[in-house]
Amino acid sequence: MSTVPITKRGAELLKEELHRLKTKERPAVINAIAEARAQGDLSENAEYDAAKEKQSFIEGRIAELEGKLSAAQIIDPTTLDAEGRVVFASTVDLEDLESGQKVTYQIVGEDEADLKELKISVTSPIARALIGKYAGDVVEVNAPSGPREYEILEVKYI
Repeated sequence: MSTVPITKRGAELLKEELHRLKTKERPAVINAIAEARAQGDLSENAEYDAAKEKQSFIEGRIAELEGKLSAAQIIDPTTLDAEGRVVFASTVDLEDLESGQKVTYQIVGEDEADLKELKISVTSPIARALIGKYAGDVVEVNAPSGPREYEILEVKYI
């Protein structure tokens, strides 16, 4: 299995979710199944069916998180030395050359991407266009709304 890049913060969030699922969610659903079994006939027991379905979801998510964490290549952006080049985990200040609007994005793994937090996936069109470029470079991004040009104002490793 190949490694998947993830930021240090993203790995911490996945570990926290895994811990919560194993220590809180899993025991709670096991108790719910036991209570539903105690009620008797399982063939017409909606609580039992719901608890078993939730258990299946939790176990699947635990397996998924363990797989992602075992394949993760954890990257701490504060330790990067990319000499001003845009790389995975870097934070990039951009200016849209058409509108003059400025925006800051951090390039993260697919599981961490959240546009509300200005974190874009390394596989997104804008991140792919930025990777390997330097401050002062102009990049053309084939966005869903059509081609856009951005100037890279600053590259940070924070």
